[in-house]
Amino acid sequence: MASKILMPNPSVNHVAYSASMVPRSRSIGQVCLPNKSTAETTASISQSLVASSITPTMSTKTLDKTSSTRTSTLAHMWREVQGCNNWEGLVEPLHPFLRQEIIRYGEFVTACYQAFDLDPNSKRYLTCKYGKKNLFREVGMGNPGYEVTKYIYATPDVNIPIQNEPPCGRWVGYVAVSSDDAVRRLGRRDIVITFRGTVTNPEWIANFMSSLTPAKLDHNNPRPDVKVESGFLSLYTSNESDDKFGLKSCREQLLSEVSRLLNRYKGEELSISLSGHSMGSSLALLLAYDIAELGLNRLGPNLDIPVTVFSFGGPRVGNLGFKERCEELGVRVLRIVNVNDPITKLPGVFLNENFRVLGGRYEFPWRCSCYAHVGVEIVLDFFNMQNPSCVHDLGSYISLLKCPKKGDQVRKDEQNIFIRARESILSRAQNTNMEPLRNAASNLVNLFQNV
Repeated sequence: MASKILMPNPSVNHVAYSASMVPRSRSIGQVCLPNKSTAETTASISQSLVASSITPTMSTKTLDKTSSTRTSTLAHMWREVQGCNNWEGLVEPLHPFLRQEIIRYGEFVTACYQAFDLDPNSKRYLTCKYGKKNLFREVGMGNPGYEVTKYIYATPDVNIPIQNEPPCGRWVGYVAVSSDDAVRRLGRRDIVITFRGTVTNPEWIANFMSSLTPAKLDHNNPRPDVKVESGFLSLYTSNESDDKFGLKSCREQLLSEVSRLLNRYKGEELSISLSGHSMGSSLALLLAYDIAELGLNRLGPNLDIPVTVFSFGGPRVGNLGFKERCEELGVRVLRIVNVNDPITKLPGVFLNENFRVLGGRYEFPWRCSCYAHVGVEIVLDFFNMQNPSCVHDLGSYISLLKCPKKGDQVRKDEQNIFIRARESILSRAQNTNMEPLRNAASNLVNLFQNV
């Protein structure tokens, strides 16, 4: 299965960067994690990954030494880094400044996880633990050169008869804008909008509402062929309708704030950067499409403010019509995915961009019902048998990106999560008289491997 994913896909532009988090020391592909013994890796993997996700990419001294180079380079090539040329020539190999920006936007998303209050006894339960002025400092990011301007809440339109969570909006992210000092370094005023991934039960249920429905975000032109996953759309558009003083929808909050900031900084060089992990990447893509479809980023006939999505471990969001419309509107999406992460293959395990055409010539009649990924894809490869959940962990993604390969000799690992799982199952059953179980497990894993 890994070889299939790493091969070029006519529907998705991608390049592969591989590494291994298997306890045995291995260096695979373009980037790798530090070598550790099995005991050290098992004991420290969760601590190191979480810590690395909130640690600044470079020390203050390093930043001081490279500030002039970084300023001149990044300020002059920021449009390329934001995807104006679809990252042509920047992903293979991965350009150091693009890598740096990916990590930076990933750490903005990590702040959402660090600041989200999941303590039922807290007064801030299901909201942010900290005020807007102190958010970055409290999560260990220091002063990243951005000011948080608004907190964003989403209301799951899901009723669960038995649950401990109140039916209200949950804090899902924030809007921030770069400071004057950061503008000089970045070459433009950057509006960043970040979203965390799925945490609460209603959000998980919304994620499984995997039917396609017309987006219809522009009432003047509904575009019935542009369809998105109903659960993500529900999170994006639902509000606290039972309370006239309740929260507006996630969409209303975001469009209002983006419009306000665009008006405030009118006349400046601007960019709109959206980043999210898992479910959050879906909300980021919906917002990016919404902004472009409504023309909020349009300054003139051929002059648009760049809208760029940095997606970490994101699932498919819409159908082929949605993908084509995003490309037509100039929405740029950079997808960072782990080849072993099952979330990136959902929804549309069977009906997706790989199955809409037969023999490269004949399109199936259900073409509009096929899910499709949007954008350019950078593929990572990491896995840990002692902690399988790491395949979708944002900290794992960022840790891997922070550790480029060392040396020119690279060992290629062609195993993927399904092959490793099969080997684990068969080895455990090897000394038992459970031949039917071994055969069933092997067949089941082979089935998933071919999906």
